[in-house]
Amino acid sequence: MSGSTTQGVKTILHPVTDLAKAKAVYTALLGMEPQADSPYYVGFEAEGQQIGLVPNAEQQHMTSPVAYWHVADIKAKLAEVTAAGGTLKESPRDVGSGRLVATFTDTDGNELGLIQDR
Repeated sequence: MSGSTTQGVKTILHPVTDLAKAKAVYTALLGMEPQADSPYYVGFEAEGQQIGLVPNAEQQHMTSPVAYWHVADIKAKLAEVTAAGGTLKESPRDVGSGRLVATFTDTDGNELGLIQDR
């Protein structure tokens, strides 16, 4: 990714309606147990990718998988994408351990995410 201002897509969150059933499918797909396993989130790390299962995602207005681009400066990247025509959906918020996340939509309404680790 020479010249890119992102570190690439490293996190993909999937909304699920039945966490136990989804966990079984993703465990079989990835060939490993999850690294994070709670009633509100199940997360796997496979070959540098974070794959997350999000129950009750409709409460967060999450209707499809969201790819999260990792960036060094989340506020600057949000300013760039909104100036280019993207629409802010969720402002940066700390989700723990200094990790900031935000979401926006592209010009076709596709939801994309940004992550900044401090």
